[in-house]
Amino acid sequence: MNATVFLGGGRIASAMAAGLRRAGYRKTIVVYDRHPAKLRVLRRESRVETARDLKSAMLRAEMMIVAVRPASVAEILDEVKHCGTSAPKLCVSLAAGIPLSRLRAWLGEKTHWVRAMPSPVCRVGRGLTALCFDRNVTKSERARVCELFKGVGVVIEISESKFDAFTAVYSSSHGYHALAALANAGQEAGLDRATAMLAAAHSLSDGVSYWRESQSWLPDLLREAATLGGIAAATMSAMDEAGYSQSVSKGIKAGIRRARLNSRC
Repeated sequence: MNATVFLGGGRIASAMAAGLRRAGYRKTIVVYDRHPAKLRVLRRESRVETARDLKSAMLRAEMMIVAVRPASVAEILDEVKHCGTSAPKLCVSLAAGIPLSRLRAWLGEKTHWVRAMPSPVCRVGRGLTALCFDRNVTKSERARVCELFKGVGVVIEISESKFDAFTAVYSSSHGYHALAALANAGQEAGLDRATAMLAAAHSLSDGVSYWRESQSWLPDLLREAATLGGIAAATMSAMDEAGYSQSVSKGIKAGIRRARLNSRC
């Protein structure tokens, strides 16, 4: 019972395993998944061990990480419950929208649950992970979970009431979506694809990097970058008039609604 066991070998488990190995994580990582192809990739990429069945995985688990889709959580936990041995005391769920109360009900009060929301960019150690802890998680268990996720990026603790909003706001997809839209607009304006992508990527990454390093107030940076009467100011103004902020807000609300639907799975 000294392994970190992932239930599910999909993209987030793959990213976490790669990020942990990149950070020098030395503990055994075991992955259980019904699809052999996923396990072969994980073994090759991140030197994980694989479990032939749930019982053998649980017998080795010091910490269990549920990394399946929200709709599959109830099924996999029911299988754990009836696999012939008990789950470890410390369990982490990466399933968006599934509340601690439901996780607790599925495996019982003896299980200490943590919800975590990492991102696929944890693969390169630059992720941000939000954590919330069930009431029975001990101080040493908190420290163990925090240490694990600090290996793949920054860790913050938030209340469960804010978890769905965080999940909707924090996603690398926002960056990719903005990058694609900006690059496409650049092409439409006459730039070749490579130049449009380069300009768009620097526009996003340089601005965020400067904000982080300067620790400046965002409105001040906007005024600095978009001089009144200039090209940037005209661009921003037209975007706002087209409903840019409203579109982002609408998207976040849709994401929160999806997370709340997941809670009914």
